[in-house]
Order: sequence, then structure tokens, then C-alpha cells
Amino acid sequence: MKPLRNDCFALPPGVNWTPVEEALERLHSRLHPVVDVDRAVPLSEVNGRILASDVLAPRAHPPSTNSAVDGYALAGPLTEVPCTLPLVNGRSAAGEPYQGTVPHGHAIRILTGAVMPAGTDTVVLEEDCEVVDGQLQLNGTLKQGANARKAGEDIQAEECVLTAGTRLTPTQISVLASVGVSSVDVFKRLRVGVLSTGDEVKPVGAEVTDWQIYDANRPMLSGLVTRLGYELVDLGHVLDRAEDVRAALARGAEQCDLILTSGGVSAGDEDHVSKTLKAHGEISNWRIAIKPGRPLALAMFKGTPVVGLPGNPVAAWVCALRFAAPAMALLAGGEWFEPQAYVLPANFSKNKKPGRSEMLRARVRDGQVEVFGSEGSGRVTGLAWSEGLVELDESARQIEQGTPVRFIPYGSFGL
Repeated sequence: MKPLRNDCFALPPGVNWTPVEEALERLHSRLHPVVDVDRAVPLSEVNGRILASDVLAPRAHPPSTNSAVDGYALAGPLTEVPCTLPLVNGRSAAGEPYQGTVPHGHAIRILTGAVMPAGTDTVVLEEDCEVVDGQLQLNGTLKQGANARKAGEDIQAEECVLTAGTRLTPTQISVLASVGVSSVDVFKRLRVGVLSTGDEVKPVGAEVTDWQIYDANRPMLSGLVTRLGYELVDLGHVLDRAEDVRAALARGAEQCDLILTSGGVSAGDEDHVSKTLKAHGEISNWRIAIKPGRPLALAMFKGTPVVGLPGNPVAAWVCALRFAAPAMALLAGGEWFEPQAYVLPANFSKNKKPGRSEMLRARVRDGQVEVFGSEGSGRVTGLAWSEGLVELDESARQIEQGTPVRFIPYGSFGL
């Protein structure tokens, strides 16, 4: 795959605050797939993988016209009723088709899924007719083709059934199998490195003092990576030392297609991620007009893209979903996505100030959206409580009970 340009994330001169939609559009326009292709991978191994090429159906589905019900096959339409039709000896069953031709004006027993015998095109349900002395008696009319599934009515032979960039799910794998596709070309899994930074951060299980905190970001972001179907590369945790940060990024550049970092991306004395990327790579600190969030470092380090997320867990989660998730999908060979939002009535009140988009931790109950009781971005309990996000744009808004708001469930991000 063609590598990304070193300056792909650079902002135009004079740009300071970037609105969310503009930031997403810029990010989308500057990325492309960076992974190679695995050829002819069996269907048993492609769940969650991304198609690398279009798939054409080798045969039609269904391959033959067949019955949708148990009943009797005949030549339609049937307009003059009541009537009596002689029955042909034999039947057509799934896996055991009738080999002869049914004479016009006759009928034959047929079971669900069975191929329609020659000379028939219509099926009457067995509960809508009666057999008396080898004769089929009908009292209701039938249009031609009733209760029959035509050959190829679902998929035509040589029809494109799935396109490149599609992430394969069990239902899509079923479609491939139904037309006889046994293997497909898929992109290799995107290798995503996750790195935590900070002197105050300690891995879970380590001894901590009152001024230290446990690392919530690395497990959270690692779970996001694996849940989205990518290959996780755990780059661990490093202290706020330029040499340590540089060494971790160098390891990531060798092993990964993308690196996610958390913390150290602002312009403070100990923000060594941004300092290291400026000194040894290409970096653009995007000041996104979003709450929580704002600092989002987009960089290239030794040819590998780096997404530097805020250190606060809530801000890291919001920015990872809103910016990193669609970016990873595109880098992995999939499609850039805008998460599906649903407009629902608010079950909360808020006076929103202008200037920044806001993402509120939220969930839906009884058809209304409620938000977490505190907007404090340090309240990690709100992450577990929430089932999605309410997105409010940059404009000022007065939200009352019943005001329509945009709710984005976490499932819209692929979770």
C-alpha cells in the first residue's frame, strides 16, 4: 500500500480552532488504506475482516425456481373457480425434484423449497385446497407465480454481492456462502499500538501513592481496538521522559500501522509526546472545538501515523470514537463512516454556550435521552453508565425537557 505523506496532517497557516465537522472532513480527505491484502482467505476465517475486492456471485440465488410453501404446483393463473385438477403421480421435494413435465391442467404435490417441475409456475397452499379421489379441488383464484420463488430473484449470477471496503459480519458471510463463494480477499488486520504516558500514571496492580492514579486509558483504548476488529500492539506505559517516549514511539513505528497515545499532547512543560513528535517527526496539534477534548495531536513518526489523544479518560474516549474510529476504519481498508445519530426528546435541561461542540455521556430510557449527572471529564463512572453520546453543535442552545437532541449510540461506532 502507498504510505501516508509526512505532512498529511498539516493545517493551513493561521488556523487555530477547528470545528468538529471541518476536522473530520480534513482527516477523511488525507487518509487512505495502509495495509496489504491476504488472498483467498476461507470464509471460516473472515469474520470481522474487511473485503479487499468486490465479490461477484458465481451462481444465482435461488439457483432454480422453487416453492415457498407446502402445497400443489400447477400452471397459473387460476381464474375460473371452483375447479378440479387431476393430480400427477409423484411429488417434488427439496433435494428430490420431480423429473418429468406436468401436463397443462394438471397439478402435482410439492414441498417447501422444492424445485418447480416443468409445466408449473404457481403453487396453491395445501390448506386452501382439498384432495378427493386423486383430484385437486380449488375454490379460490390464484395469480400466476403465487407462492413461487423465481430463480435469481434474490441474487443474479455475476451480480456484485459485496463491495471492497465492507467489514464482514456473520450475515454477510451467509450471503457469500449462499452463492458458493468459499474464500475472499481481505485486508490484513490493522495493527494498532496503544501507549500511555505520565509520571502520575501507574499500571493497574502497581503500588500507588496519593498523587498517582491507575492507568484507565490503556485498557479502555485496547478494548476499543480489539472490539473494532484490529490487532492490538500493547506499547505499555512510559514516564514523562523524552527519551522514553521516543523509544516507545520507535517500537510502535516498527510494529504498527497506527499508534494511539494518551496524554502529553498539549504544550506544557511535561507534554513530551508532542515535544518528541515535533523534534523527530511531523506533527499538527489540532485544537478541536469540542468538549471534552480540544488537543488532538495528529502526527507522522518514522512513516507511521500517530493519533495523540487527551490524557483525561473521558476526553480520550470521546476523541477516540469521534476521530480515531473512522480514521482507523479507513486506514484498515474499510469505509470512513459518520456514526448514525437518532433525534430523540431530551429528558434533561441545559444552557449551552456557543463556540464548541459538546459530547455528553447519555443513554435512552422510555424513548427519552438522559445525560450523566456531571459533565466533569474526570468522572469515569459516566463512561460505564452511558450507552452513547448526545452531540450538540457549536451554536448556543437552551435545552429543556422534550427538546429534540442528537443521540449517537456506541453501536454506531462499531461497538
